[in-house]
Amino acid sequence: MPGVGVKIYSVFFKLLLRHKLQSLAAAAAAAAAGGEDDAAAFGVSCRADEATAPSNPAFSAADGVASKDLHIDPNSSLSVRIFLPTPPPRPHSRRASEPPPATANGGSAPYRGYLPHAVSSPRAAASARRRLPIVVQFHGGGFVSGSSSSAANDAFCRRVAKMCDAIVVAVGYRLAPESRYPAAFDDGVRVLRWIAKQANLAMMSKVGGGVDTFGASTVEPWIAAHGDPARCVLLGVSCGANIANFVTRKAVEDGKLFDPIKVVAQVLMYPFFIGSVPTHSEIRLANSYFYDKSTCILAWRLFLSEKEFSLDHPAANPLAPDRGGPPLKCMPPTLTVIAEHDWMRDRAIAYSEELRKVNVDAPVLDYKDTVHEFATLDVFLKTPQAQACAEDIAIWMKKYISLRGHEFSY
Repeated sequence: MPGVGVKIYSVFFKLLLRHKLQSLAAAAAAAAAGGEDDAAAFGVSCRADEATAPSNPAFSAADGVASKDLHIDPNSSLSVRIFLPTPPPRPHSRRASEPPPATANGGSAPYRGYLPHAVSSPRAAASARRRLPIVVQFHGGGFVSGSSSSAANDAFCRRVAKMCDAIVVAVGYRLAPESRYPAAFDDGVRVLRWIAKQANLAMMSKVGGGVDTFGASTVEPWIAAHGDPARCVLLGVSCGANIANFVTRKAVEDGKLFDPIKVVAQVLMYPFFIGSVPTHSEIRLANSYFYDKSTCILAWRLFLSEKEFSLDHPAANPLAPDRGGPPLKCMPPTLTVIAEHDWMRDRAIAYSEELRKVNVDAPVLDYKDTVHEFATLDVFLKTPQAQACAEDIAIWMKKYISLRGHEFSY
């Protein structure tokens, strides 16, 4: 069982969360009455009252990971935070074994990445840059809170980037109730297509002997120089798992729209699944820690419009009869992480079982004495369970993102 401190913190957390959701519902009703459609269309991707971590384009002395923020859609608040681990060797400047140049504050100089003129030829440039898998991460928060730049999400993404040796693209999707369904899901698809566009622009820019001749003003240098679109993994946390699963289905269904992106696996961390027929865990753990069922249903009411609200909505229940999309047998390998004291666990297990029935690699990692968001909530990030969870995810993920000849060994 969770300790006394966790139980006490959970009580206050739930009170504050419910108050926040009620305030958002009241503000949404007022905005609807006032006809503020333009603001709703642009949306918000971060709440003013949430703690955020600044991006740092220099490689951190603590974990060797650099980060930066990009606003990728001028018509909405959609943004991303990109995390790049350990700088690759720079030709003609230092040996691979040498550390990046240090700055006065103990970190390294900001890394800009895409410098084709720094090498003698396109072939030398290609060999000098190592290609890293890309992990597209969707944060949690019940669709109404959280952000790609929150302190907790920043720390978690840094951990994933370092352990998996991968570029992490954390998606700052639009939040409800300002932007209801399908805004967050559409944003997930838009980010994956944006990454595909960056990969295509990078390939086109090599036409002129390694010098940017096309798209130089729009190409994203970190992804262009070091991202491998053929090794892409989607990772979702809580409600972000719902988004990740939706985007994966879209990538499977309309693969050509995302070329050259290939989604090789997905990770669903305590997904925010629900349904009209209660499961055993939904009955037994309805008043569980941090996120009880009644509060989560309120979040669903803020995300789905009143007209389409249903606990069996395809966004909420991946096994709903009218879910649509590709057959489950076409889905990529799917790792599901669940917590012992989470009322959503049974439905996540059921989804994983359905995937295994059609021969999809879909293991479930069940952590004892843990609660919803035990590996990503700020108060749990330094716990042994959170560290072990990140390590387990990295071990499984490396089966699908390691290059041939460098597969991870158990």
